[in-house]
Amino acid sequence: MMAGDPELDPPFDILLPTGAVSNVVLSSPHSGDVYPRSFLASARLDAQALRRSEDAYVDRLFQGGVLHGAPLLRARFPRAFLDVNREPYELDPRMFDGRLPSFANTRSPRVAGGLGTIARVVGESQEIYARRLTVEEAIGRIDALYKPYHAQLRRLIEEAQHHFGAMLLIDCHSMPSSVVSSGPVGTHENRLRADVVLGDRYGTSCDRTVVDVAEAALRGFGYHVDRNRPYAGGFITEHYGHPATHRHALQIEINRHLYMDERSLRPNAHFPVLADHLAEMVAQLTSAMRGEQRMAAE
Repeated sequence: MMAGDPELDPPFDILLPTGAVSNVVLSSPHSGDVYPRSFLASARLDAQALRRSEDAYVDRLFQGGVLHGAPLLRARFPRAFLDVNREPYELDPRMFDGRLPSFANTRSPRVAGGLGTIARVVGESQEIYARRLTVEEAIGRIDALYKPYHAQLRRLIEEAQHHFGAMLLIDCHSMPSSVVSSGPVGTHENRLRADVVLGDRYGTSCDRTVVDVAEAALRGFGYHVDRNRPYAGGFITEHYGHPATHRHALQIEINRHLYMDERSLRPNAHFPVLADHLAEMVAQLTSAMRGEQRMAAE
């Protein structure tokens, strides 16, 4: 663990089922809420403002999936400190004193928007830092947090595929209530706010029949569901989803108004209801993946 941030040792938690393990793996990369004191001291924003980028309580929302056999990997560090749903070195050179490594991706759209592996902004483009960081700080966070998280995620994925032949990674996220649905501009559908957005990278990271199961389950509970717009899936979904090899990845974005007060960041009365619904969805996806297992075995 890097010196100065013992609060983040270990950098993640793993919740493992006590019984049989399923063919589903859960990842919650943005629900971390441990803000190192050194980070807060370097920020121009207070902790409440920094939490605007946090997928608060998403790990708890999906925790019921563990009862259905799905291991849950959850980051302890906050997204504002380090974002594992990016390439390992998506870095903005304007944030750092010193020269970044030649292999750093400094020109991605995410970096341009201030949301690289180490974010420059949160919320409505509010600058996080009061000073430039050193390149050594950036590399230290990546080595101590990013790489261990992905190493553990790969292990869980490989174990599931080795055991079952086919597996599904569910990447668990939340989105602000201001997000609108993907209907044509000016139509009533465009004005509706999606409750859930399912991202499969436009069919490239997850078989459509698997996504259909997730959508049918959520619609059956009364939620308004969209696909891929405005969130098609980030680095984790794109990097780990390979349907041709029976390895599927699906990003799920939950509208925060469903389960929390976005001002106070406190869970609301619907939280346990939504958690039960998500657990049932995981159970249905586990059953659906058994057909994929049979195909992988042939």
